[in-house]
Amino acid sequence: MPPIRSYHSVVLVKQVPDTRNVTGEVMTADGTMNRSALAAIFNPEDLNALEMALNFKERYGGRVTVLSMGPLQAANVLREALYRGADQVILLSDRKFAGADTQATSYTLKCAVEKLGQFDLVFCGRQAIDGDTAQVGPQVAEKLHIPQITYAESIVELDESGIVVQRAFDLGSELVKCTLPCLLTVVGSANQPRPASARKQIMYKLAALPAEYDKLLEKWPEFGTTETLEAYLAERNLKIQMWSAADLNVDEAQLGLGGSPTQVYKINYVVLETTDSQEVPATPEGIQALVHELIQEYIVG
Repeated sequence: MPPIRSYHSVVLVKQVPDTRNVTGEVMTADGTMNRSALAAIFNPEDLNALEMALNFKERYGGRVTVLSMGPLQAANVLREALYRGADQVILLSDRKFAGADTQATSYTLKCAVEKLGQFDLVFCGRQAIDGDTAQVGPQVAEKLHIPQITYAESIVELDESGIVVQRAFDLGSELVKCTLPCLLTVVGSANQPRPASARKQIMYKLAALPAEYDKLLEKWPEFGTTETLEAYLAERNLKIQMWSAADLNVDEAQLGLGGSPTQVYKINYVVLETTDSQEVPATPEGIQALVHELIQEYIVG
């Protein structure tokens, strides 16, 4: 095992709409999704990516930074990341980012990772349930000019020559080794994400964006003014950073809807009908297999 040092892991996470409830009313005229019309959740495989990064930190040392691109309410998934053990969280939010496809999203994320400076590993979920493209992670790696290992299920070994990762496939698995820095896209079978820590929920209960200060003051008026509250949060590392396009070294022509060559042309709706049945053995093993299948098919979360 290599000596424990300050490895820097970056995790890319996304707040996604609960796509189990998508209807025509949530699609806009330009083919983008009206995300405010659906409940928002932490993208499932991004939680697996976060868990792998936290396990890496526990095994080899270092720190974990979590990035998310989205509207202000995406700060909720960043707080969830803090509750689970992330060291730093940053929201990328700007109207100029809106309407981005995978090309524009990966470009923005690439610029944010570069702004962080030195990094060793970038983790992200294999794909997001609102798009199911599995393109953003590989595109970020390409733009950062670093190797990528997709479908990562576990980190087997790390030494001075590189990292060994097990990849998962339907018909088996394989071991891949590459040098650092590199990017991993993580599958849902990789691990069981840890629950939020009660201690960290207490520790980070005031973690907030500057845009959320007024709501905090309504709940805790004893802070008095916005300035007093901001000083309190900054001193205790509870101020969630937010980066706009102006904070990144970007070509604005590559951002958002204008920088997105791919757009949704049409949505078709599939009506599921009951045409067959499956018998489930009345045993703990049979019930466990049924629950696993329902989760894998995103029928239940």
